[in-house]
Amino acid sequence: MIMTETSINSQPVRILQVVTYMGRGGIETMLMNYYRNIDRTKIQFDFLVHRDFEADFDVEIEFLGGHIYRIPPMNPMSSIYRKVLKNFFDEHRYSVVHCHLNYMSGVILYYAKKAGVPVRIAHAHTANMDPGWKQWVRKSAKYLIPFTATHLVACSKKAGDSVFGKHNYCLLANAIETQKYSFSSDIREKVRGQLKLDTSFAIMHVGRMMYPKNHFFLLDVFRKVHETIPDAKLVLIGDGELRHEIEKKISQDMLQDAVILLGTRNDVPELLQAADLFVFPSRFEGMPVTLIEAQATGLPCIKSDTVTDEAIVTDLVTSLPIDDPKCWAEEILKKRDVPRFDQSQAIISSGYDIHSAVKKLEQFYLNGDPL
Repeated sequence: MIMTETSINSQPVRILQVVTYMGRGGIETMLMNYYRNIDRTKIQFDFLVHRDFEADFDVEIEFLGGHIYRIPPMNPMSSIYRKVLKNFFDEHRYSVVHCHLNYMSGVILYYAKKAGVPVRIAHAHTANMDPGWKQWVRKSAKYLIPFTATHLVACSKKAGDSVFGKHNYCLLANAIETQKYSFSSDIREKVRGQLKLDTSFAIMHVGRMMYPKNHFFLLDVFRKVHETIPDAKLVLIGDGELRHEIEKKISQDMLQDAVILLGTRNDVPELLQAADLFVFPSRFEGMPVTLIEAQATGLPCIKSDTVTDEAIVTDLVTSLPIDDPKCWAEEILKKRDVPRFDQSQAIISSGYDIHSAVKKLEQFYLNGDPL
């Protein structure tokens, strides 16, 4: 059906991607990896976002030919929000809607279904819920998904089981542009110079400063490492709602000279080259893109055992519990001088290279082929 539409109009099929906003998070980075590499003569992405500000990827999206539509923040209990959603799908005709709002995807797809959208995809990217009252709302909303979606897609088995329960779903890899992350000693030395790391043992984390990423635990771990290695540095890439509290803890622990806060960056492939170790102590994740990226650069990695082992695609990763900072500190010290090797082939063999993964997504969109 979709292929017929393309051949008749001689125009690419436009896929509506529904997100919160297109900042530099894991979901958004994954989407942009696919968008940059998909055959845009056949497939174009448009984005329905739930914020009224310009986000990191917006300019690039429009440069690549995508449209960005803005609606208010999601509130399914608001009659105004529901009316806006209904009006959007009445006014904009799509044959495919791909929703990335996890447990809340059923709300969007309900109105897409009412408007007659034939292909409605719910995509699971997380394996848990934030605490608080929103958890109840999300847990209730997820039961809409099987009745409103035509296809269920997940980034990992852990995410799929969490969002979709016993319903059948398929997997789509959070694929990366592998060659961008191939280890380069020249880039490493250049970036270490820019960051003034000198001979310091550089520990790196990439992630939004939000509850799931567990920054306060990471700072407790680093404090113990710093007691043993006074010139160790912790490099934090990302920003978010907890930044002020994180800065406050850094000051309280007297680590201002040892923790480097880089904020949101668009040069993560280069920054990863400068690190000696990658740490990822998340409370929960679906399938972390940054952990795949770190392995691609040949970095030894330590992740929490709450992060799916599906993210382990090389022999560089160690899993540890997130209730024992001393255990983490001891493991970090063991990995102080691990040599770097090219891991490109391991990433490609595991299915996380974008050039093969994007072909599967193209055929899924155009022909309905299984992922």
